[in-house]
Amino acid sequence: MFPRKHEAPISIDLSLSEVARGKLMVAARDGKAIPKGWALDKHGRHTTDPKAGLDGSMLPAGGVKGAMLAMIVELLVTALTGAQMGFEASSFFVDEGNKPRIGQAFLAIDPGALAGTDVYNERIETLLAAMLGDDGVRLPGYRRLDLSRAADRDGIEVSDAVLRELSV
Repeated sequence: MFPRKHEAPISIDLSLSEVARGKLMVAARDGKAIPKGWALDKHGRHTTDPKAGLDGSMLPAGGVKGAMLAMIVELLVTALTGAQMGFEASSFFVDEGNKPRIGQAFLAIDPGALAGTDVYNERIETLLAAMLGDDGVRLPGYRRLDLSRAADRDGIEVSDAVLRELSV
């Protein structure tokens, strides 16, 4: 999260795999194929079968460089905290398997102790202004913030199937 002086903070929440695991779960549920390049099966072969991908592994975003970024994050949240690595833990989304011992790492930096708060605020706004100068650019976290505000204001629609599942 990157605070801003007069606006909501920039909130970056991302999967370091090519796509989030949930997309494979939805494709498996719906009986649809996934694009090649999203996942490997349990034998390390590319697959378009989402179930095989769920039993195998997700491919990293950005090739080798993305894999190294994912490794940095994996080490920050597992090795430093003593948590299970991703390949050691069962999915949160299934009842079978072990209970994942997750780890979390938070890094807090006071910009005032470095370049200074005023410089930080100016640099953030300079970058965002340059980004927003291009058509179609949206800031990370703002779509989610807008959806949250709309849900608070208007409520949310829940399908009958989901409502039944929640009522069990």
